Amino acid sequence: MSIGDTLAQARSQAGLTIAEVSQRTRIRETIVRGIEHDDFSACGGDFYARGHIRSIARVVGVDPEPLIHEYDTTHGAPQAIRAADVFEPATPIKLKERRRGPNWSLAMIVVLALLVGYGVYRAVAAVAAPGGHTPVAAPPSHHPSSAATAPSTPAPTPTHVSHRVVIRLTAIEDCWVEFTTPAGGYLSQDLVVGGTSMTWTFHRNVTMQIGNPGGILLTVNGKHLGRPGAVGQPVTLSFGPGKKLPAQASG
Repeated sequence: MSIGDTLAQARSQAGLTIAEVSQRTRIRETIVRGIEHDDFSACGGDFYARGHIRSIARVVGVDPEPLIHEYDTTHGAPQAIRAADVFEPATPIKLKERRRGPNWSLAMIVVLALLVGYGVYRAVAAVAAPGGHTPVAAPPSHHPSSAATAPSTPAPTPTHVSHRVVIRLTAIEDCWVEFTTPAGGYLSQDLVVGGTSMTWTFHRNVTMQIGNPGGILLTVNGKHLGRPGAVGQPVTLSFGPGKKLPAQASG
C-alpha cells in the first residue's frame, strides 16, 4: 500500500474529512488531497513533503516513520554529512599581545645615577681648583623626568567572540524543523509537538527551515526573536557563530 493510500485509509477510519485534516495540520486542502494520491509536487520539496507526511500521519493516527522511510526509498534519503563537518573545532582566538609599558624604575635609577655622578664631578673639580678654595656647589635642581610621571596606556581588552550558535524553539502548535549546511547538506529533521521545546547547538553556520513559524517562539543565543513568520507559511533562516541576528519578530 502506498503512502497516499495509507493516509487516506487512516483518515477514513478516523472519520475525518480532508478539510478537517487541513484545519488541524495547517496544510492546504490541495496539498493534503495531492499527498493522498501520492502526488508531492505541490509540497515544495522533500523537506516540506516529509513534514506534511508527519503532520497528517499524526492527525489520522498512524506511525509516520514507516511512511517517511518509504518516501526516502522512493524519492531518495537526505544526504548524510559527517559529524566532523558539524562539530568542527572552534577557530582559536589569537589574543593581541599586551603592550609592555616603559620600565619606570629603571628610568629613575638612571636619572639618580646621573645626578650623583654630576655631584661627584663638581666636588672633585672644586678640590682641584687653584687656591684651595672650595666653591660651594649649588644644589642641582631636580626636575622629575616627564617620562617617569607619564601614565601608562592601558592595553586594549580583547573582544570575546562566541564560536557556537544555540537555537531554542518553543512550539505553541506542532511544527517541523530541518537543519542543513549553507551548501544544502542534510543535518537533522525534527517534529516539535505543541507545548514542548527543543534546543540545538552548532559550531558552524546552519540553515534552519521552519514549517509553521507562526506557531512557535524562537530564541537564538539568548535573544528572543518571537514568531519568525505566519502560521502555515514555511520560512528559511540562516544562523552562525558571530553572525548578526535579525531584528525581533512579532509575538
